[in-house]
Amino acid sequence: MRRNKTAGIIIYAALLLVAISLLSWWVKSMNAQGLSYSKVVTLFEEEKVRAFSVKDNTLHLYLWEPLDGSTEQVSYLYSTDAFREDLGALFREQSASGVLESYTFLPDSSPSIISRTMPYLLAGLVLIMVWAFLSSRSASGVTGFGKAKANLGPAGKPVKFSDVAGADEEKAELQEVVDFLRDPRKFQNMGAKVPKGVLLEGPPGTGKTLLARAAAGEAEVQFLSISGSDFVELYVGVGASRVRDLFDQAKKMAPAIVFIDEIDAVGRRRGAGMGGGHDEREQTLNQLLVEMDGFQANEGVIVLAATNRRDILDPALLRPGRFDRHIYVGAPDAKGREEILKLHARNKRLAGEVDLKTVALATSGFTGADLENLLNEAAILAVRENRAVITSGDLDEAMMKIIAGPQKRSRVSRKRDLQITAIHEAGHAVAMYFLPTQDPVRQITIIPRGQALGLTVSFPEEDSAHMTRNEMYESIVGLLGGRVAEALFCGDISTGASNDIQRATKLARDMVARYGMSEKIGAVSYESDQEIFVGRDYEKTKSYSEETAGQLDQEVKSLVDRAYGQCAELLKEHRKKLQDVADFLLANETMSGKQFRACMEGAPFSAEGGDSLLFPQE
Repeated sequence: MRRNKTAGIIIYAALLLVAISLLSWWVKSMNAQGLSYSKVVTLFEEEKVRAFSVKDNTLHLYLWEPLDGSTEQVSYLYSTDAFREDLGALFREQSASGVLESYTFLPDSSPSIISRTMPYLLAGLVLIMVWAFLSSRSASGVTGFGKAKANLGPAGKPVKFSDVAGADEEKAELQEVVDFLRDPRKFQNMGAKVPKGVLLEGPPGTGKTLLARAAAGEAEVQFLSISGSDFVELYVGVGASRVRDLFDQAKKMAPAIVFIDEIDAVGRRRGAGMGGGHDEREQTLNQLLVEMDGFQANEGVIVLAATNRRDILDPALLRPGRFDRHIYVGAPDAKGREEILKLHARNKRLAGEVDLKTVALATSGFTGADLENLLNEAAILAVRENRAVITSGDLDEAMMKIIAGPQKRSRVSRKRDLQITAIHEAGHAVAMYFLPTQDPVRQITIIPRGQALGLTVSFPEEDSAHMTRNEMYESIVGLLGGRVAEALFCGDISTGASNDIQRATKLARDMVARYGMSEKIGAVSYESDQEIFVGRDYEKTKSYSEETAGQLDQEVKSLVDRAYGQCAELLKEHRKKLQDVADFLLANETMSGKQFRACMEGAPFSAEGGDSLLFPQE
């Protein structure tokens, strides 16, 4: 691409140089110094002309003295033969009187082909340059608005299913699409129709785009990728035109896979906009619906699309015949995370102490993008410290950096703030330790990270697909541990528990109004979705009365108050252990999971007896 651009610049420069040269030559050949008729007559009358010659309608005067002190030779271009005849007598009179040394009337020469055609050649050359410039700009300029800016896939090694880890079921679903593109007659003989479209849905970073590229790589077909936002334009009709152009390109390259990333940018539910039902985005969506299942046959073209907001897509886009198959790409399990870590660790130097299986167990809920980022951050830290390999300490610090941000040791904290933070984090840790359903504490720190002044880190020991009512309730108790500890040990409360209270309140409201876990309210769901889609839910009223809303609020408050009371009793009972944890944090800033467990069990421990965050010691 860069070579083509450089060559174009050279060609334009050469054409411009030729045009300037030809124009200069023509102007010079046609140039005559601008004397007026009266000035010529005056020069003769004042006897300043020494000699002259006439040829090709041009009078060349040779003066006795330089005109205006600059030149002794001037020219006058006349247009009629009458001038030549009228001044002939005057020339002869001055010649007879001796004023003129000589005069010559030379026969006119016929103009050359070049001089006659030069204006037309110059005009044609300028038109060619303008046309070439507009043609080169048509793909991205004014005339290229209706062209789809589809990427034709990477130029390097194609992506295969072997390059995708932790998504075995998803790859199996896409394998049928690959088989159809390789041998469509096998399906046609059976009377089966391959899905026209496959929608990949799931949280961000789970590998939806990578799966689409791998499907094209396995099928060895052309891969055209475009973002949903590339269709949307300020000018009316451009989006629909780009959709038509995209499918026209795909048909010419068939068999091919068309991949539309973030399709929710163009596929939102119709009639949900604030400006009516005929805006540019809806016209683009209508054209997409026609192309996928209209009167035109798209044989050999399969559409893949990715989104993490399936709930806002238009129902017509999701029906069979358009996106026939929906594949949910979720966060990988422990086995999948281990495979992903091995895939991304192929070009990294890991220390012998690093066990990827252990890292996989400690990263529950991480997506493929999160795991790749974890290893990359660890590698950057190793390079920063001039280490030859990535150690467990690098992975620990990378994990903490991803969770809460980098350390801010340069921040100067008052002694009172450190004491409040130590008590607050100790309250969280002690409450979680004595709540049987909560995850084990892996690390406690009062080193500021991001917006947090301190942090209590806990990881689950294994993946879980469900969360019971007791687990949710005890999570509220653990979240309130910091506020309760401040009230009990500091004699006052601070703003440091604001985020904890927000999370606890949301969890309590979900239990009551969403999951039907309140005995008083009953198994009724009053809030199906916390997110509001402006347009579909605009001006939507609540489906329950104000009396019910008051009962919900009362039940949420009762649940939080009960959790607060249970947390206060728990921390009062283990007051000594909480104070020991806070004192250790004030002295050492960070307490490992091993040290914390020893403190809770009353076993001896030292500041040097810590363990790793991701690789805890038993």
